Amino acid sequence: RVPYVARTHSTYGGFDSTQPLSPLSYSRSSSLGDIKLIGSFQGVLPTHNLGLQLGVKLPTGRYGTDVKFNNGPLEGEPLDASLQPGTGSTDIIVGAYYYQAISQDFDFFANAQFQSAIKHKQDQPGNDFRPGNNTTLSFGVRYEANPKWVPQLQMNLLHKLVDQGALADIYDTAGYVAYVSPGLTAKVAGNLHAYGFAQFPVYSDLVGYQLFPRYTFSVGASYAF
Repeated sequence: RVPYVARTHSTYGGFDSTQPLSPLSYSRSSSLGDIKLIGSFQGVLPTHNLGLQLGVKLPTGRYGTDVKFNNGPLEGEPLDASLQPGTGSTDIIVGAYYYQAISQDFDFFANAQFQSAIKHKQDQPGNDFRPGNNTTLSFGVRYEANPKWVPQLQMNLLHKLVDQGALADIYDTAGYVAYVSPGLTAKVAGNLHAYGFAQFPVYSDLVGYQLFPRYTFSVGASYAF
């Protein structure tokens, strides 16, 4: 998985009840994110519908004190570490997935993954950041009456532990979030497929003061060998 991250962000900065709100500060980042290499083993059951996953996340995305606010009172200050395109860490990923036909046209699927940083870099003093361990559980249904167009609806549950390091906001980074995610996969040619998904938060239980997106959109392509 090779993501390209395009993200905008605006904030008033720190809150002081004795002072009026300052003008907004803005950031915009568009760059390669952290690449994930994940292998799957499908031989657990004779039906091959249960699989195990093992992978690694690489520190390919921009991160650290060189990712800054573009303008406003915070111009030149480092962007919040959790909003940067990369984390600067090498993570191990373990997981499992399962899918099962529930009728002639509908399939049920579920996927669980655990991700933990096993190495994080500190290329200069104060540039230290280790993302908190996170666990994701996704499940949903696909409508497969037409093999060229496969719509699906899934629920994504995320649990994240506290970030660590000099760049981390240790008081505002843990919690639970639930998203509902409609999507569509289309056959382009042969084994090449294009996909698009939207993600909308429907529940959150976050520690401290945190930001999470009102919505996200993901598009991409996959090729099966």
